[in-house]
Amino acid sequence: MSIYVAHRLFSAHDRALAAGLADRIAAKVGPDRVFLPFCDTDEEDLVAEVKGRRLFELDRERLASLDAMVAILHGPSLDDGVCMEIGHAAASGVPVIVLTTDFQTYSLSEAGPHLDFPDPLLQAVATRVVRVPKLGPPTPPPTQTESRFQSFQARNAAQTITALDATVDALLDLPDDTPRLVGSPAVIGAPVYVEASPYTAWGRDHLAKACVDVGHTVVVPQRFTAPDPVAGALADLTAVCSAARLLADVSGPETPPGTALLIGAAVASGVPVAAFQPRPTFTHAHGREPNWRNLMVQYAADAHLDNRDAVMSWLAT
Repeated sequence: MSIYVAHRLFSAHDRALAAGLADRIAAKVGPDRVFLPFCDTDEEDLVAEVKGRRLFELDRERLASLDAMVAILHGPSLDDGVCMEIGHAAASGVPVIVLTTDFQTYSLSEAGPHLDFPDPLLQAVATRVVRVPKLGPPTPPPTQTESRFQSFQARNAAQTITALDATVDALLDLPDDTPRLVGSPAVIGAPVYVEASPYTAWGRDHLAKACVDVGHTVVVPQRFTAPDPVAGALADLTAVCSAARLLADVSGPETPPGTALLIGAAVASGVPVAAFQPRPTFTHAHGREPNWRNLMVQYAADAHLDNRDAVMSWLAT
């Protein structure tokens, strides 16, 4: 069994949490069968002419040969790199277990069905969601040597241990065969899937109109308007994986989680991807070239577009 642990990389506590999970899994299946990004790509000491691209290539090599993925996702702002990796795994027929300790649930309307994540795509593709939203049991009253903060820390540590152990159990209980979630490859004349950004005021119409103006048919997301958001999300996933192209608006403080997931699914399915963002933002890390947003999203996209003329040019090729 080859297992990929997908997690947010950019702070010490996130890496430590993922390492704890990877170590528990390794104790059950063997350390050579577990891949932990950043740790196993040795990012701090890696030497490469274009380091960000090399990191993407190393991670993608592992994504192409998995038996299972375990992904850590917390809170309403989900890591776009992890979501991209989840989409790649789901489109490849790889089972995905998602771990969350978020105590909130989410809905698309006030009275709508509750979901574990803000975008129903995460719910739709997850083989299993391990959700441990409650702290560990209260400890006895603090002693003279233990503050209330230490007691609260202990309850959070107990919650974390419970979540990690439950995730390992869920991984070991996976069935031998997991059905493929996506549709057939694209055919000649397949539509362009246009994914809007929830962070922009202009919505999807400007990109959809550009596609129509060039002569393409267009498919747009169903999951935000469907009576059953999860069913709509599965329809979106199937549509992307059989589309002629994916045109994704990644505007906003980060690539929206569902958009990042669909980018990963498109890459795994061989569907060309263009990422549209009029005002790009860059990330910087020691020894790495400036990355156009998250490096997994950056190098997954075939084109980066920042205006209508660039969109029209890409669509015409």
